Amino acid sequence: MTNTGKAVGLEGPTAEGLKPALNIGKAAVLGAGTMGAAIAAHLSNAGIPTLLLDIAPRELTPEEEKKGLTLESPAVRNRIVASLFEAAKKLKPAPFMLGKNAGLISIGNFADDMAKLKDCDLVIEAVVENLEIKHKLFAEVEKHRKPGSVIASNTSGIPIDSIAEPFSDDFKENFVGVHFFNPPRYMKLVEVIPGTKTSGEVACQISGFLDKRLGKGVVPAKDRPNFIANRIGVFGMMATIHEMIAMGFTPTEVDQMTGKAIGHASSATFRTSDLVGLDVTAHVTTNLFPAVPDDEDRDVFQLPELIKTLLDKKLLGDKTKGGFFKKSTDAEGKRVILELDLKTLEYKPQEKTKFPSLDAAKAIEDIPTRVKKLVWGDDRVGEFLWKTASRVSRYAANRIPEIADTIVEIDNAIKWGFGWEIGVFEAWDAIGVRES
Repeated sequence: MTNTGKAVGLEGPTAEGLKPALNIGKAAVLGAGTMGAAIAAHLSNAGIPTLLLDIAPRELTPEEEKKGLTLESPAVRNRIVASLFEAAKKLKPAPFMLGKNAGLISIGNFADDMAKLKDCDLVIEAVVENLEIKHKLFAEVEKHRKPGSVIASNTSGIPIDSIAEPFSDDFKENFVGVHFFNPPRYMKLVEVIPGTKTSGEVACQISGFLDKRLGKGVVPAKDRPNFIANRIGVFGMMATIHEMIAMGFTPTEVDQMTGKAIGHASSATFRTSDLVGLDVTAHVTTNLFPAVPDDEDRDVFQLPELIKTLLDKKLLGDKTKGGFFKKSTDAEGKRVILELDLKTLEYKPQEKTKFPSLDAAKAIEDIPTRVKKLVWGDDRVGEFLWKTASRVSRYAANRIPEIADTIVEIDNAIKWGFGWEIGVFEAWDAIGVRES
């Protein structure tokens, strides 16, 4: 059944005016991958001692065998989490505001150190997006957690009620989704997703903590597939891909139209895809299609044959050294960007098309005015932007109150989560609601 009621305990679009923030003396983050370690780092930036845990190794490395170590040796037990923690210290952009903040983080593993959760006021899970794995981990959390502590999942789309289902009423009352965006230190958005049984006070207090202590932009979201930002953002990306194919544009041409020109991030559409990974986008998209049977425009979540071919060829983006774009060097050793020819699937030198309307728009500093000028243009740029903007705006409007109660929540989620300067509905206002 679709839950269209208000997010429990979260009545407004921001964390302003909420009850006092949680008093967090110590926190724990379960999962030391890129996201988990970066969340732990940001907790330390707020001066919060944080326990960072991950799995214990199941086999020795050749080096450990040479040293005569066993799987029970302390150096081996924490090898994985230690390696991930050291990697986090070298991430760019830096997750730590000050290098010394790393000293507030202690490390351990799930097998030996779960009992330490008894000292933690907040536990944030950030492991792989697999419900069975999360259930096994939270079963251990429930055994060892401090009474009254808040338990949160950084899931990007698994239903909160599904995660909490096997556990006690007390666990459910203190369990909430807190979806950070990567990198957590720099991306403003955190979606707070209460479950059906989440205490209103807990939802309010965790929101106050995220706002006041961590400096995040809090958006209350309904427990619906992919919540707010990814639901609308993935729809927008897929609508853009479908329209590019239909109109015969190149990835470079689309990025010229869908980046700074319309107040979106400079990485636009396909540079963003390469950064995130086409496999990640495809995974979210294919999972969304069966999860939203009542969506009026869910066919957009059907992968085009072009995308399936790129997945088969492992042209996933930066992680495979090539996606829609590829970094290379020319005969003189100069760094160049190559672009995928969507017909031959061969890389060729990137060529930017001269669009007079885009050139003229550069002189317009006010983003809403610029958007209106471009969308109402009588050239191919205007046609493309009209088709994509109208489709995304209509879809977002139809998601109220399913995923959010107000247009402000949707716009804030999009702006804070993806670095846009103007939200979906702000853009619609600029284009003209009556005229469109």
